[in-house]
Amino acid sequence: MEGETVSSSTHSGNEQSLTDIESTVGELQTLLNSRRTSFSNHVDEVWPNLFLGDLATANNRYELWKMGITHILNAAHGNRFCEGNSDFYSASIAYHGVPAYDVPDFDMSKYFNSASAFIHQALNTSGARLLVHCVVGISRSATLVLAYLMIYHQMTLTQAIQRVQENRWVSPNPGFLRQLLKLDGELCKSRHNQGENLLRNEKDLLTLT
Repeated sequence: MEGETVSSSTHSGNEQSLTDIESTVGELQTLLNSRRTSFSNHVDEVWPNLFLGDLATANNRYELWKMGITHILNAAHGNRFCEGNSDFYSASIAYHGVPAYDVPDFDMSKYFNSASAFIHQALNTSGARLLVHCVVGISRSATLVLAYLMIYHQMTLTQAIQRVQENRWVSPNPGFLRQLLKLDGELCKSRHNQGENLLRNEKDLLTLT
């Protein structure tokens, strides 16, 4: 009987948690749609030396040369319309491919850290200019850029979206938004724990002195 009560309570909590998540996803989609436009540039600079764009830009080596692109992160690696790979760009461009599909049940989160590390390394290379792209440049590639801003620049998901929206309309699919929300929670918890540890260490030092 007691076990049934615990099970029921847990189930209710999970339902509440799912409801909260879906509510937040809805709020984020409203925020995203507030900047929706019928026209999107092929490519936009959304962070210093970080360009978010589409397949047409990525497949145009002359355009990439004019832009001074030195690094490419392809979030649609393996797509049949995507010419880009290490051989296509030769040694002139550092290439990193993420074989993602733009469907809600695709686990993009397993690429958050590796893709963010590639972006971070590229942007810390003198004279580097990075293109992050997928097919249209609003969902898969945008998701990886948002994750980078959250991981390396301590932004919340909302802050990251607003920062990118200053220069480009983006629209990660609902599944990617849920994964970014989970990352947001993990990073928030990690920063909170780090803050508590710092305070604890400071108190220990004061005690010793």
